Amino acid sequence: MDIATIVGILAGTVVVALAIFVGGDFVTFMNLPSILIVVGGAMAATIIRFPISGVASAFVLGGRIAFTHKKVEPRELIEEVAELADVMRKKGPLGLENVQVGDDYLAKGLQHIADGYDSAFIRELLERERDLNLERLEEGQRIFKAIGDSAPAFGMIGTLVGLVQMLANMDDPSSIGPAMAIALLTTLYGAVIAALIALPIADKLALKARTEEINQTLILDGILQIREAKSPSVIREMLIAYLPEKNRQEVEAMAAA
Repeated sequence: MDIATIVGILAGTVVVALAIFVGGDFVTFMNLPSILIVVGGAMAATIIRFPISGVASAFVLGGRIAFTHKKVEPRELIEEVAELADVMRKKGPLGLENVQVGDDYLAKGLQHIADGYDSAFIRELLERERDLNLERLEEGQRIFKAIGDSAPAFGMIGTLVGLVQMLANMDDPSSIGPAMAIALLTTLYGAVIAALIALPIADKLALKARTEEINQTLILDGILQIREAKSPSVIREMLIAYLPEKNRQEVEAMAAA
């Protein structure tokens, strides 16, 4: 579970709620027409830009990444790949079938080796899997970015609607309050949805895509080296290029130990 996402959303919600409670009544900030304009308008604009199936998949993917994302460090993958290379040299390809690994992408690569596929075919399969995974993450990021752009825009549209209603009924004092509520609350709703939900999740998906590209490319290179029965030390030396300079000494020290 990604604690940072939960803490961030809760902290933002608490800050806004405290500001509301300190300054007035919570019910005053609840307005159904404003919610319909912002949420309905943002979703309508997003569906126009993207397929409905893609939008639904993006919500599932965004929720999973935002709340269950666990970052895997490249140095951990390097050590795991080196250990698997040792298993390959001692027990052969079939010995990899009994090894339990936590990464699904790595597990698929090991299964391809155990099935006896050649290196070129394994590379093709894993590259396709990586590219499709990155494409799904990038599409999800674009969809949440679109929601983040649309919500404030429809907030402004709601503000204009409320102002028009207010100016058109200046002779009726009872209608001025509800019209002003729509005018102001739609802007508030649009800003909150964009700043607290849509854009942070879009950035989380973009970060996940960058991390996955590095990790899965590392795994791909490691799997191909395991397939060629290279020694763990050679594989570790090759994969260490994926690490920042400051982390390379840690891996070298672990290998020496």
